[in-house]
Amino acid sequence: MFVPANAYRRCGILLSGLLAFWPAHVWLAAQERAQERGSVSGPAVVVLGIAQDGGYPQLGCRRACCERAWSDPTAPRDVVSLGVVDTSTGERWLFECTPDIRRQLHALDQAQPANEAPGLRGVFLTHAHIGHYSGLLQFGREVLGAQQVPVHVMPRFAEFLRSEAPWSQLVQLKNVELAPLVADRTLKLNEHLTVTPVLVPHRDEFSETVAFRIEGPHRKVLFLPDIDKWERWERTIEKELAVVDIAYLDATFFDGSELPGRDMREIPHPFVVESLQRFARLSPEERAKIRLIHFNHTNPLLDPKSAATRQVQSAGLRIAEQGERVEL
Repeated sequence: MFVPANAYRRCGILLSGLLAFWPAHVWLAAQERAQERGSVSGPAVVVLGIAQDGGYPQLGCRRACCERAWSDPTAPRDVVSLGVVDTSTGERWLFECTPDIRRQLHALDQAQPANEAPGLRGVFLTHAHIGHYSGLLQFGREVLGAQQVPVHVMPRFAEFLRSEAPWSQLVQLKNVELAPLVADRTLKLNEHLTVTPVLVPHRDEFSETVAFRIEGPHRKVLFLPDIDKWERWERTIEKELAVVDIAYLDATFFDGSELPGRDMREIPHPFVVESLQRFARLSPEERAKIRLIHFNHTNPLLDPKSAATRQVQSAGLRIAEQGERVEL
């Protein structure tokens, strides 16, 4: 059922109470820090989630890696997602549509309020793994009843959504409007912002996989949450870093010991220890651009006090924080 604007505002008041747990605390604290620095008008990227597809803590995990997050309400983190806002025009875009879409859109409201839900000029999806697109179901008739939300995807992904249930119902009922992308073709969002999809190698069972280069008037951001090993890419990550100011890069696993009993070749990602070794050749200025993201629930980088966190920081890289904001 479609939710009118006045109803959404009333729901927003209710949600403010219902969502008064860790994500709100994290987000509001970040906003308070931004206000202390002085508000900036114009486009910006806001980080809405930093975890891998299962979030943190992960369903069914009672290991030490998740025990802290089950007991500490400030520890959990949402699935990886970015919001892009333009405060000068009131526009908003979403990068990834995750299982945590409820909280993430509520958080996006804090950066740039919308008059109605979902209040998005578009959704950009990197690939068809569950954490990156399953939130689209919330746009359907059972929940929001959204109307023609533009969903920007690569051609194979568009065909998958168009032909496979339950996603096909979203298209048939015009809850979403598919907008196929072309690799390396820049899409103009408004007078201040452009987005360019860049193909990357990954487990492409149902779709292509892309990174996104998001460009504002003054800064460029690379969003690359999923990729196979760096050496499998026909491009080099170093050249991609050279043309951006900030890069959110795949850091799913810190090393190969996190999932005993699993063949890590079935779920290839650049281990953080491999990335640290590779990026050690870069200048300090280039390393400072990197913000690691997309952490599996086993990744010790989710613990700010871990030795792994100290190792990354001493190498001159940053760990993405949920709620951080990058002005463009």
